[in-house]
Amino acid sequence: MKTYFPKDGDVKLGWKLLNAENVVLGRLATVAARILLGKDKPQYTPFLAVGDGVIIVNADKIKVTGKKLTDKKYYHYSGYPGGMKETSLEALFAQSPAKVVEEAIYGMLPKNKLGKQLRTRIKVYTGSDHPHAAQTPEPVALPTRY
Repeated sequence: MKTYFPKDGDVKLGWKLLNAENVVLGRLATVAARILLGKDKPQYTPFLAVGDGVIIVNADKIKVTGKKLTDKKYYHYSGYPGGMKETSLEALFAQSPAKVVEEAIYGMLPKNKLGKQLRTRIKVYTGSDHPHAAQTPEPVALPTRY
């Protein structure tokens, strides 16, 4: 049996619209990562970018379960002695809710060239408006509670 490789004309790339209002952060990130990787398409190939782009609106209205708001930390190391920076989820969410959503999705993508390529297809906005009406994004229903 031969391995299937999608041809240039086989894959139609589009955009999906996710409304993050009252959705748990991790659930939103898994749905977004699955769409970006193309796992919802029959042409899925693990090493090719066959997934659709993702537009996320209302990132400032996501939900976080448990004590993650105070306990979860984000780290950044500059490479120099004493260069470790630590930020809590609460502080980062107050500064930039879109950054919190992006970081959650980035953590679920591959850590290679494909992951870097997929990162460019994520657009996150804090309000309900977005400038991508010309792409005619298809709305995706998300679960609100678990």
